[in-house]
Amino acid sequence: MSGLRSGTCSLALVVAALGLGSIQAWAQASDPAMSPEWSNVRKALERYQDPVVALRDGYFSSVLCVQDADGAGMGIHFVNRALFGPVVDPMKPQILLYAPVGDKLELIGAEWFVPLATGIKERPALFGQPFDGPMEGHPPTQPSSLHHYDLHVWLFKPNPAGVFKPFNPGVKCPKAEYTHTADPMKIVPHH
Repeated sequence: MSGLRSGTCSLALVVAALGLGSIQAWAQASDPAMSPEWSNVRKALERYQDPVVALRDGYFSSVLCVQDADGAGMGIHFVNRALFGPVVDPMKPQILLYAPVGDKLELIGAEWFVPLATGIKERPALFGQPFDGPMEGHPPTQPSSLHHYDLHVWLFKPNPAGVFKPFNPGVKCPKAEYTHTADPMKIVPHH
Protein backbone atom coordinates (compact mmCIF):
# COMPACT_ATOMS: atom_id res chain seq x y z
CA MET A 1 0.00 0.00 0.00
CA SER A 2 2.50 2.56 -1.15
CA GLY A 3 1.58 6.18 -0.76
CA LEU A 4 -0.21 5.63 2.56
CA ARG A 5 1.37 6.77 5.78
CA SER A 6 1.72 4.13 8.46
CA GLY A 7 -1.39 3.90 10.62
CA THR A 8 -3.77 5.50 8.12
CA CYS A 9 -6.20 3.62 5.95
CA SER A 10 -9.45 4.74 4.43
CA LEU A 11 -12.72 2.89 4.86
CA ALA A 12 -12.82 2.38 1.11
CA LEU A 13 -9.49 0.55 1.21
CA VAL A 14 -10.67 -1.63 4.10
CA VAL A 15 -13.84 -2.46 2.19
CA ALA A 16 -11.85 -3.24 -0.96
CA ALA A 17 -9.38 -5.36 0.99
CA LEU A 18 -12.24 -7.36 2.46
CA GLY A 19 -13.63 -7.89 -1.03
CA LEU A 20 -16.96 -6.36 -0.15
CA GLY A 21 -16.99 -3.99 -3.08
CA SER A 22 -19.01 -1.15 -1.55
CA ILE A 23 -19.74 0.72 1.63
CA GLN A 24 -23.30 -0.63 1.49
CA ALA A 25 -22.04 -4.24 1.36
CA TRP A 26 -19.73 -3.48 4.28
CA ALA A 27 -22.63 -2.06 6.32
CA GLN A 28 -24.79 -5.09 5.57
CA ALA A 29 -21.99 -7.45 6.53
CA SER A 30 -21.68 -5.72 9.91
CA ASP A 31 -25.46 -5.54 10.46
CA PRO A 32 -26.67 -7.91 13.22
CA ALA A 33 -29.74 -8.77 11.17
CA MET A 34 -27.44 -10.17 8.54
CA SER A 35 -26.00 -12.80 10.86
CA PRO A 36 -26.07 -16.23 9.21
CA GLU A 37 -29.37 -17.02 10.97
CA TRP A 38 -31.08 -13.78 9.96
CA SER A 39 -29.60 -14.03 6.46
CA ASN A 40 -31.29 -17.44 6.10
CA VAL A 41 -34.59 -15.95 7.26
CA ARG A 42 -34.22 -13.13 4.73
CA LYS A 43 -33.61 -15.65 1.95
CA ALA A 44 -36.67 -17.68 3.00
CA LEU A 45 -38.86 -14.55 2.95
CA GLU A 46 -37.63 -13.17 -0.39
CA ARG A 47 -40.50 -14.94 -2.16
CA TYR A 48 -42.81 -12.44 -0.46
CA GLN A 49 -41.35 -9.57 -2.46
CA ASP A 50 -44.53 -10.18 -4.45
CA PRO A 51 -47.47 -9.47 -2.08
CA VAL A 52 -49.69 -11.77 -4.16
CA VAL A 53 -47.53 -14.69 -3.04
CA ALA A 54 -48.10 -13.58 0.56
CA LEU A 55 -51.87 -13.53 -0.02
CA ARG A 56 -51.74 -17.04 -1.52
CA ASP A 57 -49.84 -18.23 1.58
CA GLY A 58 -52.53 -16.99 3.97
CA TYR A 59 -51.35 -13.45 4.77
CA PHE A 60 -54.09 -10.81 4.71
CA SER A 61 -53.49 -7.08 4.41
CA SER A 62 -54.48 -4.75 7.23
CA VAL A 63 -54.76 -2.13 4.45
CA LEU A 64 -53.72 0.80 6.66
CA CYS A 65 -50.16 2.10 6.60
CA VAL A 66 -48.97 2.55 10.20
CA GLN A 67 -46.63 5.31 11.38
CA ASP A 68 -45.87 6.99 14.70
CA ALA A 69 -46.56 10.62 15.62
CA ASP A 70 -43.05 11.59 14.40
CA GLY A 71 -43.67 10.12 10.94
CA ALA A 72 -41.55 6.96 11.32
CA GLY A 73 -43.40 4.02 9.83
CA MET A 74 -44.05 0.32 10.19
CA GLY A 75 -45.80 0.16 6.85
CA ILE A 76 -48.72 -2.05 5.90
CA HIS A 77 -49.07 -5.26 7.90
CA PHE A 78 -49.93 -8.54 6.18
CA VAL A 79 -51.07 -10.89 8.96
CA ASN A 80 -51.31 -14.68 8.96
CA ARG A 81 -53.41 -15.60 12.03
CA ALA A 82 -52.92 -19.33 11.37
CA LEU A 83 -49.31 -18.83 12.51
CA PHE A 84 -50.26 -17.43 15.94
CA GLY A 85 -49.10 -19.65 18.78
CA PRO A 86 -46.80 -19.77 21.81
CA VAL A 87 -43.84 -21.04 19.75
CA VAL A 88 -42.45 -19.05 16.84
CA ASP A 89 -40.87 -20.41 13.69
CA PRO A 90 -38.12 -18.07 12.45
CA MET A 91 -38.98 -18.94 8.85
CA LYS A 92 -42.69 -18.15 9.29
CA PRO A 93 -43.31 -14.70 10.76
CA GLN A 94 -46.90 -13.95 11.66
CA ILE A 95 -46.68 -10.55 9.98
CA LEU A 96 -44.97 -9.27 6.84
CA LEU A 97 -44.29 -5.52 6.57
CA TYR A 98 -44.70 -3.66 3.28
CA ALA A 99 -44.16 -0.02 2.33
CA PRO A 100 -46.20 1.72 -0.33
CA VAL A 101 -43.84 2.84 -3.08
CA GLY A 102 -45.70 4.50 -5.93
CA ASP A 103 -48.45 2.10 -6.95
CA LYS A 104 -46.64 -0.98 -5.60
CA LEU A 105 -45.88 -2.55 -2.24
CA GLU A 106 -42.27 -3.23 -1.26
CA LEU A 107 -41.39 -5.88 1.34
CA ILE A 108 -39.39 -4.13 4.06
CA GLY A 109 -39.42 -6.43 7.07
CA ALA A 110 -41.20 -8.96 9.22
CA GLU A 111 -42.77 -9.13 12.64
CA TRP A 112 -43.04 -12.14 14.90
CA PHE A 113 -46.14 -11.78 17.08
CA VAL A 114 -47.19 -13.88 20.10
CA PRO A 115 -50.47 -13.08 21.88
CA LEU A 116 -50.47 -13.79 25.63
CA ALA A 117 -53.73 -15.68 25.07
CA THR A 118 -51.67 -18.46 23.44
CA GLY A 119 -50.51 -19.43 26.93
CA ILE A 120 -46.90 -18.32 26.50
CA LYS A 121 -45.11 -18.35 29.86
CA GLU A 122 -41.84 -16.50 29.12
CA ARG A 123 -40.65 -13.66 26.92
CA PRO A 124 -39.87 -15.21 23.51
CA ALA A 125 -36.61 -14.61 21.64
CA LEU A 126 -35.29 -15.37 18.17
CA PHE A 127 -31.57 -15.99 17.68
CA GLY A 128 -30.92 -14.39 21.07
CA GLN A 129 -32.99 -11.27 20.34
CA PRO A 130 -35.74 -10.86 22.99
CA PHE A 131 -39.18 -9.74 21.89
CA ASP A 132 -40.68 -6.41 23.04
CA GLY A 133 -43.52 -6.54 25.54
CA PRO A 134 -45.76 -7.74 26.82
CA MET A 135 -47.85 -4.84 25.57
CA GLU A 136 -51.44 -3.96 24.74
CA GLY A 137 -52.83 -4.24 21.23
CA HIS A 138 -52.62 -1.15 19.03
CA PRO A 139 -56.09 0.20 18.06
CA PRO A 140 -57.58 0.64 15.51
CA THR A 141 -55.83 -2.26 13.77
CA GLN A 142 -55.86 -4.41 16.95
CA PRO A 143 -58.08 -4.40 20.03
CA SER A 144 -56.24 -2.99 23.05
CA SER A 145 -57.09 -6.26 24.83
CA LEU A 146 -54.78 -8.17 22.46
CA HIS A 147 -51.83 -8.29 24.87
CA HIS A 148 -48.79 -9.66 23.11
CA TYR A 149 -45.05 -9.82 22.55
CA ASP A 150 -43.63 -8.79 19.20
CA LEU A 151 -40.32 -8.50 17.38
CA HIS A 152 -39.87 -6.30 14.31
CA VAL A 153 -36.90 -7.10 12.09
CA TRP A 154 -35.97 -4.81 9.22
CA LEU A 155 -34.55 -7.47 6.87
CA PHE A 156 -35.17 -5.67 3.58
CA LYS A 157 -34.89 -1.97 4.47
CA PRO A 158 -32.23 -0.43 6.71
CA ASN A 159 -33.58 1.18 9.88
CA PRO A 160 -31.49 4.08 11.21
CA ALA A 161 -33.21 3.59 14.60
CA GLY A 162 -32.01 -0.03 14.79
CA VAL A 163 -32.66 -3.37 13.13
CA PHE A 164 -35.05 -4.54 15.87
CA LYS A 165 -36.89 -1.26 16.58
CA PRO A 166 -40.64 -1.19 15.84
CA PHE A 167 -40.69 2.05 13.83
CA ASN A 168 -38.40 2.95 10.94
CA PRO A 169 -37.80 6.65 10.12
CA GLY A 170 -37.06 5.57 6.53
CA VAL A 171 -40.60 4.22 6.06
CA LYS A 172 -43.25 6.77 5.15
CA CYS A 173 -46.99 6.43 4.76
CA PRO A 174 -47.77 8.79 1.88
CA LYS A 175 -51.41 9.25 2.77
CA ALA A 176 -50.86 8.95 6.54
CA GLU A 177 -53.90 6.69 6.79
CA TYR A 178 -53.15 5.74 10.38
CA THR A 179 -50.83 7.39 12.85
CA HIS A 180 -50.04 5.37 15.95
CA THR A 181 -50.22 7.88 18.79
CA ALA A 182 -50.26 5.50 21.76
CA ASP A 183 -47.01 4.31 23.30
CA PRO A 184 -46.25 1.13 21.28
CA MET A 185 -44.22 -0.24 24.17
CA LYS A 186 -46.86 0.19 26.86
CA ILE A 187 -46.07 -2.72 29.12
CA VAL A 188 -48.90 -4.82 30.52
CA PRO A 189 -48.63 -7.19 33.45
CA HIS A 190 -47.83 -10.75 32.39
CA HIS A 191 -49.59 -13.16 34.71
